[in-house]
Amino acid sequence: METREAFVLWKRQVLILFVLLGLSQAGPELVRYSVAEETEIGYFVANLARDLGLEVEELSSREARVVSDDNEKHLHLDLLTGDLLLSGKLDREELCGSKEPCVLHFQMVLENPLQFFRAELHIKDINDHSPTFLDKEILIKISESTTTGTTFQMESAQDLDIGSNGLQNYTIVPNSHFYIKIRDNEDGKIYPELVLHRALDHEEEPELRLTLVALDGGSPPRSGTTLVLIKVLDINDNAPEFPQRLYEVQVLEDTPVGSWIITTSAKDLDAGNYGKISYTFVHAAEDIRKTFEINPVSGEVHLRSRLDFEVIQSYTIKIQATDGGGLSEECTLLVTVIDINDNPPEVIMSSITKIIPENASETLVALFSVRDQDAGENGRIVCSIQDDLPFFLKPTFKNFYTLVSEKALDREEKAEYNITITVTDMGTPRLKTQHNITVLVSDVNDNAPAFTQASYTLRVRENNSPALHIGTVSATDTDAGANAQVTYSLLPPADPHVPLASLVSINADNGHLFALRSLDYEALRAFEFRVGAADRGSPPLSSQALVRVLVEDDNDNAPFVLYPLQNTSAPCTELLPRAAEPGYLVTKVVAVDGDAGQNAWLSYQLLKATEPGLFGVWAHNGEVRTARPLSERDAARHRLLVLVKDNGEPPLSASVTLHVLLVDGFSQPHLPPPEAEAEAAAAAPADPLTVYLVVALASVSSLFLFSVLVFVVVRLCGRGGAARAGRCSVPEGPFPGHLVDVSGTGTLSHSYQYEVCLTGDSGTSEFKFLKPIIPNPAAQDTGRHTGEKENFRISFGFNDK
Repeated sequence: METREAFVLWKRQVLILFVLLGLSQAGPELVRYSVAEETEIGYFVANLARDLGLEVEELSSREARVVSDDNEKHLHLDLLTGDLLLSGKLDREELCGSKEPCVLHFQMVLENPLQFFRAELHIKDINDHSPTFLDKEILIKISESTTTGTTFQMESAQDLDIGSNGLQNYTIVPNSHFYIKIRDNEDGKIYPELVLHRALDHEEEPELRLTLVALDGGSPPRSGTTLVLIKVLDINDNAPEFPQRLYEVQVLEDTPVGSWIITTSAKDLDAGNYGKISYTFVHAAEDIRKTFEINPVSGEVHLRSRLDFEVIQSYTIKIQATDGGGLSEECTLLVTVIDINDNPPEVIMSSITKIIPENASETLVALFSVRDQDAGENGRIVCSIQDDLPFFLKPTFKNFYTLVSEKALDREEKAEYNITITVTDMGTPRLKTQHNITVLVSDVNDNAPAFTQASYTLRVRENNSPALHIGTVSATDTDAGANAQVTYSLLPPADPHVPLASLVSINADNGHLFALRSLDYEALRAFEFRVGAADRGSPPLSSQALVRVLVEDDNDNAPFVLYPLQNTSAPCTELLPRAAEPGYLVTKVVAVDGDAGQNAWLSYQLLKATEPGLFGVWAHNGEVRTARPLSERDAARHRLLVLVKDNGEPPLSASVTLHVLLVDGFSQPHLPPPEAEAEAAAAAPADPLTVYLVVALASVSSLFLFSVLVFVVVRLCGRGGAARAGRCSVPEGPFPGHLVDVSGTGTLSHSYQYEVCLTGDSGTSEFKFLKPIIPNPAAQDTGRHTGEKENFRISFGFNDK
């Protein structure tokens, strides 16, 4: 039988569920469900995803959640199936009390994009409470003169259930004198009234004990009892009277306990015991008796416990005045609780994102709701954050707000934000609540590495050791983590002929540059290349810098003598007329140095001479000149040893031997003296082959000398006028002794033209010496050198033909 009744109840619940689902489909903005109270945890309420027209996959991807208005987790949403399940037993009486219907409002919240769905869960009552009487005994005094049909008010029972499960009927046993009459009140409740069915006789039965039974309408029904003690009194024909039927009073919720609320007073025209009035609460619920108390003699009502507007806003109290004869009268006391601003606003965070990427705009940071349990202006809320933050608050649904970034953030500008959500009510005094949120900005690879310099100039001295550290390039990246880790690399050179891979290398981690081999200034004076710096972001960003390496010169090249040649088999002999005056240019030692700068500044020095004091060498240009007039006593042959030294540290040098032959004039044949021939003949080997070689060499030398003489005669014929104009003047006095760099590389030019100028009237010969065939631009660009050359031409009368 019980199984059948349970099945019928289940069918009824299913039918109600389908009806409610149909109603929810009629209004898509509000979905309604129902469930019986005390249902077990995990009970399937409905498939919320199907009812809302959502795909199950959306629930997880959009972070669906169920939020109740009272912020309690009564329901659980299964994101895998979309089923709405009970997460705890629901007690309708605890949630709603006597309120009907009992509705639990909740919302399903979806993010990305943000969306709300409103829903209601109706909690159906079951018969889980029995009617109870607050008083274990009810005392009623009835005069024996009371006529039949007279009714007497009695305390009603309390049943927390509602509807058919609530209180439905009263009975009384034994009922020989009385029966129960049910009276419906304007608040929808029923109250028992004891009706006198048969007249009482004080002398026969002064006291009656009855049992009052309260029955509810459940299946099976529940009941509760209380003892009714009836005392039969003597005749009392005047009942107490209140001056007004309704008393109204307003009380602040912070009124101290024990404070006087109001005094109710009734009058009775009877005298003696029948005129003495006592005051009591009738039909008072438990919360009324806990909160208020009445003085039974004076009728003063005092506060027994603290009031709370947020729990109960008003109380309706029935006060009964009873005289000594048992007659009574009722009045109603309406106590209205006045709200004060005693509850600060609350911030309830639903979701929060503590790390957001720096390049995302309008990112949802937090979803929260606010509430204030006060009423009126005390419960009106204003929500705000700081003005200097790139975030803003956006009201969404009901009392929900979203905290959103208003623009793309820059982690390099600011990596952390402390946001204070301030919620203030409009009461007096104003109360506020603050909730702090720390938001971290995650890094995005949006900054390329930046070199400390756009270009680097490194200097390395030649002849360096391999793997020498020659410098460092450095780049910084304002990003963080892997996005800021910089690696360095050599970029392919613009000139494919530059063997960059064999010249330098770079440490990819710290940018140190190393020379891979020994460098030679004379072969490579400078080279440049580009260095790249890339971070390890995704995608990686990079930048470039130009590196120029200048090779500095070392004094590793000794001077090299170009003239006179030293590697020939026969020495070159210079001719000097005996008529030459002091300062006469005999010849010029020409040398070069492969180094640069002061390492190529050459100086000349006469180390040894056959006739000391006869010749002098100019230190700065290597010109060999006569230092005094020649005499007949001077030897015909002279041997000079000239030292050529550079200005390096330490200096390097070379030496050259000059042979000078004194002649009376250039027309005099140059023949070796007899003693020299004898010495040569003695030194020559007796081998016929040697004799043949000597004869051939002599023939070639004679032919060369003859060609030179013919060439000189032809030039003299062409320049007769110039020769008759006078011979070249020789400057007097010493030449400057400082060192001169006479070419762009620090050495003299390699190509010179020798031109002999003979004068016809003096019998002596002079010649212009070392006129460069190819001009040297570097020497022409140097003002100091150009000035010296101009002075040289002016002083010595050389022409530039």
